[in-house]
Amino acid sequence: MPLGLWSKKKDKSKETSKLVESEAAAPGPAAAAPAAASASRLQFHTQLAHGSPTGRVEGFGSARELYAKIGEAFRIDPAEIMFCTLNTHKADMDKLLGAQIGLEDFIFAHIKGQRKEVEILKTDDVLGLTITDNGTGCAFIKRIKEGSLMDQTKMICVGDHIETINGKNVSDRRHYEVAKMLKDLEKGQMFKLELIEPMKAFEKLEPRSKGGTLPEAKISRGRETLRLRTKGPATVEEMPTEVEEKAIKKVDELLETYMGIRDIELAATMVEAGRDKKNPDEFAVALDETLGDFAFPDEFVFDVWGAIGDAKQGRLE
Repeated sequence: MPLGLWSKKKDKSKETSKLVESEAAAPGPAAAAPAAASASRLQFHTQLAHGSPTGRVEGFGSARELYAKIGEAFRIDPAEIMFCTLNTHKADMDKLLGAQIGLEDFIFAHIKGQRKEVEILKTDDVLGLTITDNGTGCAFIKRIKEGSLMDQTKMICVGDHIETINGKNVSDRRHYEVAKMLKDLEKGQMFKLELIEPMKAFEKLEPRSKGGTLPEAKISRGRETLRLRTKGPATVEEMPTEVEEKAIKKVDELLETYMGIRDIELAATMVEAGRDKKNPDEFAVALDETLGDFAFPDEFVFDVWGAIGDAKQGRLE
């Protein structure tokens, strides 16, 4: 389908993840790890970012399933989880869990904390917010542009979940929907946001670079990661190549420019869709098949196709 014509379109683990007293698991046997571990056998260490014992999670294939497993481990409602970071308890937007988890990554879950309300006069067409989400119905602020209207509103912080806009609940909306609603707010009018900030972390917890000693099924081999997918099972695969990483970074920037969102998982899916395509029309068809609900504008698709080509040709820094 050519670009101008495309149209808009728990399984629980048998064993409940258990809390453990220390973060270090028993080391695996000395025998060499198998060439490829089943994604369902991989175990990951996890904590609540504000402080908790260490838990283990396994048997998940998507962000939604991961949050359900974390909820089981800590006996909390998965809907209370706002987002996860890797290897740090801080709300570091550069360490957000996305489409891929390194086989030795330690997962910190940030849960909902204090609620707050703020009323703002929209004096500019651009609010200065970049929105992302956790893939399960929790859109939150990833970036606030310096000097912007929102930057001047000190109650609004990076990591805040946007719960309502002018009284309309948006907790079940994707990031691009929330970003569009904010963009469509009338200039010169007051609007109200209800926000939820992440529960604050205990200062005594330190960031972690690795998850400690890991069991045999968790041993990292080279640059392998667990790739989470919205549809279909998770897979163990190689980390993106340097070319793919550059393309993903550029596509993520284009998502912010065109749609006001950041989503590494979405960017990676788009780059993957263009991996073996020969022209933009083939690429548009592939996007329509996998991401039709987004109804990307033609100019955005062309720019993404161009970014993938630039990465392949070594034109991206």
